[in-house]
Amino acid sequence: MILGEGTVFSHEDIFDLDSYDYPLPKERIAQAPAAPRDSSRLLVWSVGSGEVRHCRFYDIPEFLQPGDLLVLNDTRVLPARLVGTRPGGGAAEVLLLKPFTADLSVWKALVRPGRKLRPGSELWVGDRAIRVEALEEDGVRIVRIGEGRRDVAAFLDVFGRVPLPPYIHGDNEWGDKPESGDKWREAYQTVFAQKDGSVAAPTASLHFTPPLLAKIEAMGIRRAWVTLHVGLGTFRPVKVRNIRDHVIHEESCEIPEATAKAVRECRARGGRVIASGTTVVRALESLADGTGGVESGLLDTKLYIYPGFRFRVVDAMITNFHLPKSSLLMLVAAFAAELGGWQEREERALSSLMSLYSLAVTEEYRFFSFGDAMFIQP
Repeated sequence: MILGEGTVFSHEDIFDLDSYDYPLPKERIAQAPAAPRDSSRLLVWSVGSGEVRHCRFYDIPEFLQPGDLLVLNDTRVLPARLVGTRPGGGAAEVLLLKPFTADLSVWKALVRPGRKLRPGSELWVGDRAIRVEALEEDGVRIVRIGEGRRDVAAFLDVFGRVPLPPYIHGDNEWGDKPESGDKWREAYQTVFAQKDGSVAAPTASLHFTPPLLAKIEAMGIRRAWVTLHVGLGTFRPVKVRNIRDHVIHEESCEIPEATAKAVRECRARGGRVIASGTTVVRALESLADGTGGVESGLLDTKLYIYPGFRFRVVDAMITNFHLPKSSLLMLVAAFAAELGGWQEREERALSSLMSLYSLAVTEEYRFFSFGDAMFIQP
């Protein structure tokens, strides 16, 4: 089918937060993953022609070509949610965001209730006191949770819970609450996760299974890795009316030399660089070298992509359906403008994207972290 016309936006509308809002019935928010993972639905959008196809994720090889490079994020989600009590008996919660010290004893974190947990205060998780050391901007706390890497790892393994998004609750297809059990830890983790550091999963890659990855590799489609540890920058909502005023929080990002080489080789053979997820897009574009390739290295990226951004590396993208008014939805709008050749008419790309989301709601796709996927190509 060919995507129909959506809302008509002016050029200034693309910077208005309300332009990225859309109605979503709560029953469209996925509460548990598809089983098997690759049985989730896949909406394929060819931006230039407006063609839309409805498939399953296991059909993704049909849209890949020998010589393409599939880039994946190998970050691993930590059991970063700690639930405890304050000395007076009230409930308290800590969401670990990013290590503040190399030995993992001190972290940047969000806490609840913030007004009760000022610097110098403590809360108890199990038999351990978590101390709030300092308060940073935007409500972020510096908290001490242990003494050394081994101690902290053992503590999180026992007391840490899966940091599932707040829209995933007890009313799900599995018939139980998303607690800290092994089932949820496995579900909210990619099958290739390796490097500890994220507080949210790179959800576009949750759809992959080992057999599907093997099939893709057998087709002559090469694979490369980046690491972007998902933190506050990815999931903190946009709250400013003019999206250009939003400030994104930094996240740790690394591109190995092998990946930089793989991108160069992909360019040389005329293949496409395909990013699995917005985290991969941000990692690659953060280290773009200006020639279509990337530099290797490690940095804390604050790259915020919204309409007007010029992509230098990524040619196609796998992604999920994102929250209204989120920075990730803005990234996809910018990517659609790039693929559609609408760099000077980003409002047309935004209109098409919001029309696509309306279609996805009508077609009963499942949204957000455990939801269905999109493949966006030129």
